[in-house]
Amino acid sequence: MSIAETIKSLMSRPLFMGATVAAALVFMLVGVIFWGGFNTAMEATNTLKFCISCHEMEENVYQEYKQTVHYSNGSGVRATCSDCHVPDPWVYKIVRKIKASNEVLHWALGTIDTPEKFDAKRLTLAKNVWGEMKSTDSRECRNCHDFTTMQPENQKPRARKQHLNAMQAGNTCIDCHKGIAHKSVHDQLTDEEMDLLTQPDPDLAIGIPPHWQAFLDKEAEEKAEKKRQAAEEARKAAELAAEEAKKAAEVAAQLAKSQEQKPSAEAAKAPSGSAPKAAKSAINWAAIPARDMRVFYPGQSSMEWVLGRKHGGKRSFTKGDRCVDCHEEETMDIGDKIVTGEKLEDQIIPGKRGSIAVAVKAANDGKNLYLQFSWEDTEHQPAPFADGGKMDPENSMKLAFMLATDEVEYADRAGCWGTCHADLNGMPFAPEGQDVTKYIKESRTKIELKGRNKKPLGGWDKRKPDEEINAEFLSQHFMDIVRYNSGSQQVEDGNILADRLMNEGVISQATATKQGNLWVVEFKRPLETDEAGNITLSLDQVYNFGFAIHDDYSDGRFHHVSLGYKLGFDNSDVEINAVTQ
Repeated sequence: MSIAETIKSLMSRPLFMGATVAAALVFMLVGVIFWGGFNTAMEATNTLKFCISCHEMEENVYQEYKQTVHYSNGSGVRATCSDCHVPDPWVYKIVRKIKASNEVLHWALGTIDTPEKFDAKRLTLAKNVWGEMKSTDSRECRNCHDFTTMQPENQKPRARKQHLNAMQAGNTCIDCHKGIAHKSVHDQLTDEEMDLLTQPDPDLAIGIPPHWQAFLDKEAEEKAEKKRQAAEEARKAAELAAEEAKKAAEVAAQLAKSQEQKPSAEAAKAPSGSAPKAAKSAINWAAIPARDMRVFYPGQSSMEWVLGRKHGGKRSFTKGDRCVDCHEEETMDIGDKIVTGEKLEDQIIPGKRGSIAVAVKAANDGKNLYLQFSWEDTEHQPAPFADGGKMDPENSMKLAFMLATDEVEYADRAGCWGTCHADLNGMPFAPEGQDVTKYIKESRTKIELKGRNKKPLGGWDKRKPDEEINAEFLSQHFMDIVRYNSGSQQVEDGNILADRLMNEGVISQATATKQGNLWVVEFKRPLETDEAGNITLSLDQVYNFGFAIHDDYSDGRFHHVSLGYKLGFDNSDVEINAVTQ
């Protein structure tokens, strides 16, 4: 049989249901052509050019997307519409294309063909996308971003903590990252909707990947070494102080003996009843290690904002995480964003610095707490909304610090931030005609956090009855505040519960000097006190601590504040360690 006859015989041989080889080849060729054409056409619908070919997309979401890191970034990698909205697995891709037919219908009907119509439907459209992503464990996000391939050492502490929480609880990307490519509307969700969209799924929990655990172990070792070094510095400081105290005692004894032998003529001339001179501080500050800290400009942020939807760390905060755990390394960035009006501020003071580097030292002598703050001053930057550019013309500088126990809610995480509310004087929801000073939650029956139906945030008008407030006061459920005023060169003691009350029994002392361009402020405060409104400090306890600096004649919320820290005595585990001298 010839080759031609052999080929003809093979082509005519039946294979399946009477179909010949020739027919099968024809079907295969047609299938390849059809599949190639179908696939080419489908991929064409996945291009950015196709997605923005209608003005509904080009004029709305595309313009928003162009301002985000997904469009332009340092790596040069661009995530286009299909990367986020079209599944990569073929089956899911076909399902998505079928669903898109509904979008074509609404395009034809003109449902969102104007910006006004689009905005009216924006929340509904967003909820559809969020729901899809939630149901797929943010599948499209994880094509580029995945917990197991993230490098924790290259993330900010805030991001690391959130990702660790998500891995262990079973949260997915879209739980936190709404509004990252388009206009944010998730603040319009009801609480029930938000809870449903952010609820963790234990089945998605993956635990901590090995390279994450290695990083955490290394970080723990480094923190332990820092604590060891701090403890060693404190020990050396105590030894040095003891040596100097011994020498001072010997000198004092010799001087006393000399005076016994030859009474001072000046002492004989001194009138009876004359006031003694203020005793010089016995603290050798040169021997005390400094804690470098940074206070930053807070703008209109408040506890209502901290506990609200626009704060990405709300969930972590309500679980008990401290602000300092996530934000200490980024206080400079936060201050710069707020002071320039990028966020949380609409009254700009041109040239005002966003943060201030402060060296903080602490010591104790068994009877008193000593604190020293030092920082560089700045040239005057007039406030456009203040007469003469100075909000407090009598005080170029004020410094205040607060102390509280863990029994004051939020103090353990936020320090003095728990006293700042959205309805205080000068804040966005300040009631007209009312003088609203700082207060804490313990003095209110309710504090409005959500602002539903345009309710003002805060709780200025929700005071508890006086007898309940007095009971809180007697239980020392208040913030103890000490403040120095540079104009009068006086120190004030006070407390914050239902209001901010100052000079309720002055027990503290303070001095301030300006050495060139450097402010140095020192406080002395008794550990034990019988004065109401001042908490007694025990050497074996840890206290919540925060401080604020009103620089450049500022007043009210236009100051710089710290995060919440811990203060203890000869305790290397806290941020502010008052070592014994």
